[in-house]
Amino acid sequence: MSVPGVLAPYVASLVPYDVCGEPGVHIGMPSTCLTLVLAVDEPLDVGWAGGARVSSWANVAGLHPSPAEIRHGRRQRGVYLDLTVTGARALLGLPAGALAGALADVADVDPAMRDLPERLAGSSPDRWTAVVARALIAALSRHDAPAPRAEVGRALARLTRGARVADVAEDVGYSRRHLGDLVRAECGVSPQEYRRLARFERSHALVRDAATSLADAAARCGYADQSHLAREWTAFAGCSPSEWRRRELPSVQAGGPGSAAG
Repeated sequence: MSVPGVLAPYVASLVPYDVCGEPGVHIGMPSTCLTLVLAVDEPLDVGWAGGARVSSWANVAGLHPSPAEIRHGRRQRGVYLDLTVTGARALLGLPAGALAGALADVADVDPAMRDLPERLAGSSPDRWTAVVARALIAALSRHDAPAPRAEVGRALARLTRGARVADVAEDVGYSRRHLGDLVRAECGVSPQEYRRLARFERSHALVRDAATSLADAAARCGYADQSHLAREWTAFAGCSPSEWRRRELPSVQAGGPGSAAG
């Protein structure tokens, strides 16, 4: 869903959701964005696969190379957002690296957003996008965190497009080690991990399209073959792309939490 122009560099997607179905577990997929979920009706029950769980009405997850598990009842309502790495600084006041691998309550990150789920609950669903956009614009004016260094931004853009780490380091004029230190500080993952996440993210968009064959998705995203694609999916999503299609496509098509990138 489109966002106001002033938020465009910081919010990759903003999706209200209202889904009815059987209780179960939804896979929160890794990506190059932070995820922010604002729940209505009942708090979000989320944790890393096989790890500790947290329950909150407004949860932000930093970049993570493994899947999250979201347990849900028959009905799910709320708003799901993807925040860019730059958006972490602009909207939350801290680098994405500070939240890497974290499942944090938004109230602990920015107390001014503490009542945002309550504001959603008191609004009609057709106003949820506007309510969240206003809150983010207020956050933008509230925080004065400096933008990422220009060379780091350029490096991330090239890694997203699939450039080799050595070529990116040469382009920005840094050693691979120094580039790695800067990218980890900004994002919480290494340049190679970020590059893999970006490739996985591209494949996820294609796998979500049931009309696209897995072999075609592998070729278009730069994997050596379909087996390579399957290995990366097992590493990042905890399942093969074909299994994910069986388990998740109905929820994604209905607009469930994480449907934009999860």
